Amino acid sequence: MTQEKSEPFFKRFSIQLVLPIVSVGLAIAIDQILPRAIEQKTVAHPYFTYLLGITLLGYVGMIIVGKLRYAQWYATANYIAPFYAGVTLFLNVLNIVTAKYAILPVLYFPAIDRVLSVLVNDAAYLATCVVYSYRLLFMGWFLGALVGISTGIMLGFSKAADYWIWPFIRTIGPIPSTAWIPLVLVAFPSVVSGSVFLIALAVWFPTTVLTNSGIANIKNSYFEVASTLGAGRWYQIFKIGVPAAMPSIFQGLFNGTCASFITLVTAEMLGAKYGLGWYINWQKEMMAYSNVYAGLILIAASFCLILTGLFKFRNYILVWQKGVIKW
Repeated sequence: MTQEKSEPFFKRFSIQLVLPIVSVGLAIAIDQILPRAIEQKTVAHPYFTYLLGITLLGYVGMIIVGKLRYAQWYATANYIAPFYAGVTLFLNVLNIVTAKYAILPVLYFPAIDRVLSVLVNDAAYLATCVVYSYRLLFMGWFLGALVGISTGIMLGFSKAADYWIWPFIRTIGPIPSTAWIPLVLVAFPSVVSGSVFLIALAVWFPTTVLTNSGIANIKNSYFEVASTLGAGRWYQIFKIGVPAAMPSIFQGLFNGTCASFITLVTAEMLGAKYGLGWYINWQKEMMAYSNVYAGLILIAASFCLILTGLFKFRNYILVWQKGVIKW
């Protein structure tokens, strides 16, 4: 025990754990000491300093708890330390360029604390927009994923469907879903139904193609063995074909999710009264770019959360792949 206590600090704790503390401390000092450019509007509170302090408290707390109780937390803190320090350094430079010296055009590049003040002061209204966008996104995503997986399975196991439907999919599938907006405005009774259709269309095509591709790449010997053992057609489809094609199915869902967010922003410009895409377009017309950046941050955070959840679900379903292929 005495020998362990006498070890140098850098042997008991990773030296890179200190990097974020130094980076955050430097950013806070610069934000508080350097005067603000007169071109930049002032805000009621130093939101940038608040953000840095909150994240630093969480980081230090992770280290302490990890060292005392959960070793995985300590390992995680050690892993994210360089990235955390780098992001903080980037934000520090951006804060100097915008808030302190106004080197970039103030109209298009507001200070970080102005963007954060929008997230705080307009939280209730932004939450309404987020709920509205999520409603459209999840309805369209689930519809597109369900139809896409079903169509891909049908193409993969039915020669008739492959003959009649696949040329149709190859023709209209590559067309961006937003290109159908003029037709959607006429064909659908409401903005909500039209937006859901566009999002579903964006998810449907990559999911269909990659589900079909995954089934086509399954070794034929799997089905031959199952048939020899007496497996019926439906058993081969849902117990052999679909599980074996799951990696490709998830790849299609990932691609569809990316396309769905792009389509969401455009679809909400059809006449919606709420939504992140509508909010960004509205604030852009008002030349309120701090609000535009706040909306973009919420879209990025939403996309990150949804993709992370989808990856977690993929890992749970395809747990048998862990250690077999590199994730």
